[in-house]
Amino acid sequence: MTGYTMLRNGGVGNGGQTWMLRWSNRIRLTWLSFTLFIILVFFPLIAHYYLTTLDEADEAGKRIFGPRAGNELCEVKHVLDLCRIRESVSEELLQLEAKRQELNSEIAKLNLKIEACKKSIENAKQDLLQLKNVISQTEHSYKELMAQNQPKLSLPIRLLPEKDDAGLPPPKLLHSCRLHNCFDYSRCPLTSGFPVYVYDSDQLAFGSYLDPLVKQAFQATTRTNVYVTENADIACLYVILVGEMQEPLGLRPAELERQLYSLPHWRTDGHNHLLINLSWKSNTQNFLYNVSTGRAMVAQSTFYAAQYQPGFDIVISPLVHAMSEPNFLEIPPQVPVKRKYLFSFQGEKIESLRSSLQEARSFEEEMEGDPPADYDDRIIATLKAVQDSKLDQVLAEFTCKNQPKPSLPTEWALCGEREDRLELLKLSTFALIITPGDPHLVISSGCATRLFEALEVGAIPVVLGEQVQLPYQDVLRWNEAALVVPKPRVTEVHFLLRSLSDSDLLAMRRQGRFLWETYFSTADSIFNTVLAVVRTRIQIPAAPIREEAAVEIPHRSGKAAGTDPNMADNGDLDLGPVETEPPYASPKYLRNFTLTATDLYRNWNSAPGPFHLFPHTPFDPVLPSEAKFLGSGTGFRPIGGGTGGSGKEFQAALGGNVPREQFTVVMLTYEREEVLMNSLERLNGLPYLNKVVVVWNSPKLPSEDLLWPDIGVPIMYYAYLYSYVMPQAIRDMVDEYINCEDIAMNFLVSHITRKPPIKVTSRWTFRCPGCPQALSHDDSHFHERHKCINFFVKVYGYMPLLYTQFRVDSVLFKTRLPHDKTKCFKFI
Repeated sequence: MTGYTMLRNGGVGNGGQTWMLRWSNRIRLTWLSFTLFIILVFFPLIAHYYLTTLDEADEAGKRIFGPRAGNELCEVKHVLDLCRIRESVSEELLQLEAKRQELNSEIAKLNLKIEACKKSIENAKQDLLQLKNVISQTEHSYKELMAQNQPKLSLPIRLLPEKDDAGLPPPKLLHSCRLHNCFDYSRCPLTSGFPVYVYDSDQLAFGSYLDPLVKQAFQATTRTNVYVTENADIACLYVILVGEMQEPLGLRPAELERQLYSLPHWRTDGHNHLLINLSWKSNTQNFLYNVSTGRAMVAQSTFYAAQYQPGFDIVISPLVHAMSEPNFLEIPPQVPVKRKYLFSFQGEKIESLRSSLQEARSFEEEMEGDPPADYDDRIIATLKAVQDSKLDQVLAEFTCKNQPKPSLPTEWALCGEREDRLELLKLSTFALIITPGDPHLVISSGCATRLFEALEVGAIPVVLGEQVQLPYQDVLRWNEAALVVPKPRVTEVHFLLRSLSDSDLLAMRRQGRFLWETYFSTADSIFNTVLAVVRTRIQIPAAPIREEAAVEIPHRSGKAAGTDPNMADNGDLDLGPVETEPPYASPKYLRNFTLTATDLYRNWNSAPGPFHLFPHTPFDPVLPSEAKFLGSGTGFRPIGGGTGGSGKEFQAALGGNVPREQFTVVMLTYEREEVLMNSLERLNGLPYLNKVVVVWNSPKLPSEDLLWPDIGVPIMYYAYLYSYVMPQAIRDMVDEYINCEDIAMNFLVSHITRKPPIKVTSRWTFRCPGCPQALSHDDSHFHERHKCINFFVKVYGYMPLLYTQFRVDSVLFKTRLPHDKTKCFKFI
């Protein structure tokens, strides 16, 4: 303690003792380190050596460190725990493996249950869909039964006036008739069907004065008209042919007037009568000018302003083709658009305006005011200047090389024969028509003839004189086929004609061709148009298309339809409810009688596009948009305001205003019975199918032993558009060659719709290895088809067929395209 105290107190007297302490501490630290090194390094090595090499005694019981047999190692205390742990882990592993196998077995069972549940769900979905269809059909049936038990709205009983009852008070002014004061609507109910009584021309007192050819043509067209009736007591309209009279006229106006008033149904004033004067040879006849026609309507090609009653009288075209169809081979094609002459005019003016006004005529004595200016001199000078300028090749001749045709005063007379005039018009893009200088002559037969010939050969009419009344002007949109220019604008005509584009020219030429074919070309078209104008004015709907009888084919199938192994399942494609009942007879369309009144203006004018023609057009050319396809069980009746679209139900797409609606399938065939039967079988179970119409083109009827499949709907014949709308010349050529009917149908549909075809299946689908013969094997077959195409183009005046590369895979034929088949098709 003393030394320690001294050290703490900083003493320095005992320095040797301090050094000894330090040395002693170092020795102890070194010894301790060495000892730890020996223990940590050599002892494990020695222990490892003895554990592996020593203890080589012979007796196993004397072994201390060597391996022991069996479970003797477990006798070692510190290893026993490890053994127990190993045994416990092994037992747990065995238990877990058993549980794993048990769980796998349960998973497999659950997977089987899941698959069974999935199948049950799919079956339940199918059952639910079928139940929904059954419920829907039951609801339809319930509505139909309810509709049958409900009283239907009956048409009103038609009450006719007395036979001799004049019915209307006389008009206050002469030649001031309109429908409201000169037409008896009581004879024409909306549901009457517009019956027309035509007086027999041979029984009339003045019938012997009528031109024989005109009378024959008129009688022929009245015999086939759907509105003509022989019962005069129920007639709405009474028609009398009063011209053309033979030259020289041996009947005085007073005598004609007396004979008209003595007609059995004239009823003192001639109301609901229509006098038709057809101009054929003469361009000067207007013998009704000094005849009092009472309340009768007049239809002719020549009218003076004092004689014409707008909205009551009818301006018609002259009768050029009296008893024959137009020769389509002589009609030039509509292309190229531009021809040799920009415009042409040939005519000669026999009498000036002032000299004509000096003549005394009964009605013109009542005219008031100064005579209007005569622009003919200015027109002649302007047209000669255009011809001399050489900017465009034009032809304008104001004197005839030969004797001009007879004409009315102030009218430009026709030059030459009709064939010569047509040859000039075939070379002209435009045809000038100069109206008479007398403004009181609202239309003349000569102007109407010029218009007829221009439309016939595709020369676009250019009418100088806006006061003119063109044929059927109140119901036709003439601005789509002709140009009407006031005479004071004659100096601007050349600029106007040069400014029209080729597309506009072609559209006007097509529309003009359509107007000529539909309303002017034959006696049938003229008479049908006149009746349609009257019927439309008094707001009576058009007569329905007559139903064509078809032979229903009995089913004598040797196997049930639908058993064809090539028929593939539709998969998830839902085509709609399958008809489980007999085909539903669609109710005939009861026309909404407000249609004619509310849609009058639109119907009078042309249809969308350059044409004014709709499918299923009846014998009534003015209002084809009214036409409805009224055959029972068809799906072509546009009777609803449906929106359509992909995925729409058929009934809903048509407007949803009928409980159920179906459609008809039309199939074309020629001696390919096996292909036909297979195609028919594929229609089995098709939703909304009402009937199948087979167009049998072979001259031989189907064999009696032919097995027709029973597909649940009747199989029947079809050809309305083909038979009644397509030109007769095309049908004659098809009958002559017994060929080209498919081309004719494609031409017709493209001409009407202006749409290309849709590719629905490939040619290989219709292979018929077992067919004994085919028309296409004959070389003349294709030569005839080439001739047909060229002839059809001449008839239509242009190529109606359009190009397309659009394809739609057919659900009906279930077309399967191989990989080596192309998916791009082109048609003409």
